[in-house]
Amino acid sequence: MVGNRMSTAVKRILDVLRDSGGLQGKDLANIVSVSPATVSRWSSGKASPDIRTQTVIAELRYVVDRLSEFYSADEIRLWLHAAHPMLNGQRAIDLINAGRPEEVLAVIEALDSGAYT
Repeated sequence: MVGNRMSTAVKRILDVLRDSGGLQGKDLANIVSVSPATVSRWSSGKASPDIRTQTVIAELRYVVDRLSEFYSADEIRLWLHAAHPMLNGQRAIDLINAGRPEEVLAVIEALDSGAYT
């Protein structure tokens, strides 16, 4: 039963990433370095990601939730994939995958304070 609840939780997060963040299965696959078929299995509840990947997905969801205060889903998808001057030319998705979401969140906090647009 625990596995079923876990796959349901992952499915809900993936739904949020798709609906609020504009991220498609192939985007998520690229972000966490798995195949699109693997993401499809997670989405359907047939499989569950390992704990490290679950952490990356959860961090990505938090970033998407924060960005949704400023941008539409399509804009969020572009924002996550674009190189940013405030991230030293790096992409937010790469930093999140590398376990460095705090750097991305610092940029979002600057957006929130109006310091950067």
